[in-house]
Amino acid sequence: MSEQFIEIDKLRVELLKNVDRKIHTQHNHDEVSSQEVLIRIEKVILKIVTSLSKHEAPVLVLPNRSSWSNVSFDKSVGLQMTLGCSVTMVRSDCSSTVTKFGQILKILSSIYKLVQSNAYATKRDIYYNNTQLFGSQRTVDSIVDDISCMLKVPRRRLHVLATSKGFISGDLCYLEEDGTRVNCHSSSSATPVSSNVVGITNIVSSAKFVLIVEKDATFQRLLDDDICSKLSPCIMITGKGVPDVNSRLMVRKLWDTLHVPVFALVDADPHGVEIMSIYKYGSVAMSFEAHNLTVPSVMWLGLLPSDLQRLRVPEESLIPLTQRDKSKLTSLLKRPYLACQPIWYKEIEIMQQSEMKAEIQSLASIAPDFLSRVYLPNKLRYGGWI
Repeated sequence: MSEQFIEIDKLRVELLKNVDRKIHTQHNHDEVSSQEVLIRIEKVILKIVTSLSKHEAPVLVLPNRSSWSNVSFDKSVGLQMTLGCSVTMVRSDCSSTVTKFGQILKILSSIYKLVQSNAYATKRDIYYNNTQLFGSQRTVDSIVDDISCMLKVPRRRLHVLATSKGFISGDLCYLEEDGTRVNCHSSSSATPVSSNVVGITNIVSSAKFVLIVEKDATFQRLLDDDICSKLSPCIMITGKGVPDVNSRLMVRKLWDTLHVPVFALVDADPHGVEIMSIYKYGSVAMSFEAHNLTVPSVMWLGLLPSDLQRLRVPEESLIPLTQRDKSKLTSLLKRPYLACQPIWYKEIEIMQQSEMKAEIQSLASIAPDFLSRVYLPNKLRYGGWI
């Protein structure tokens, strides 16, 4: 069984060479005290009161979290928000922004009370506190991230938690902040990713690697095939598509604690590449939290576009690229991180030239258990990642 991990162990040695240097140069954005959070909120409110005292309409200034022009790329961190980025003005005297102005103040008030009393609430709790004002859960989700960015405080320091959508399984035990001991060893069922990842302590694991699985259907199939026992010891995690912040925090926590290789198993399509890139380099919307969320050491294990040719996946299992797929590919090839990933670039070009994509499930057309019996064991044994 030790032969199975020779290439993985070699990769870990390479990754560890950079770890110490990065630890010394990294900023810890979590080191913001509760008192400091309260002071930053008070400063926002003071500006509003000052404007009112001068008979001026108060304005809230939010960094623009949707523009690529506000983001710079560093291969050791990923996509991070630049200093002096463009901003959005939320005015209290403008009909198009006055509702958002009120929504932000309402949520700021809730956050202040939570931090002050050392209590926690979910974003869902905040939404149901005033459904008429917010209109939708998505509005609350976006504003909480806006506030986090505006105050330059990680979201979990605001005492606002999000319900996780991800699952995790494998050689892993840990302690939740409330003292609950969590064991992820079960082969038949997965454990929901914690909604308070930052509070996790006492992580115990002998895992040789972490496997990120894009889709829940593939994750469940691998669980059914008892993959965590066949490739033991390992940890498998899924964010069920585009990952939520908790799933990304969990992958980062595992990397920071265990320093073992992290592999991504995604569909050979533009969407899969983008999801893998979010784990590795982050997203524009959350670029202000890149230091806490990204894992630049993530390796692309599969499904590679070149695998489709190499394994002779039957043509009827391949899917033609849609116009939207082609546009996404063109966009991906312009991303700043592709410049430092020439092998990824070539794989995306193969997809672009063939004008075909494939889901991980397409490997079942070779043999029903090909993914767990042949593909993954061989990829891991012979170093078939990029």
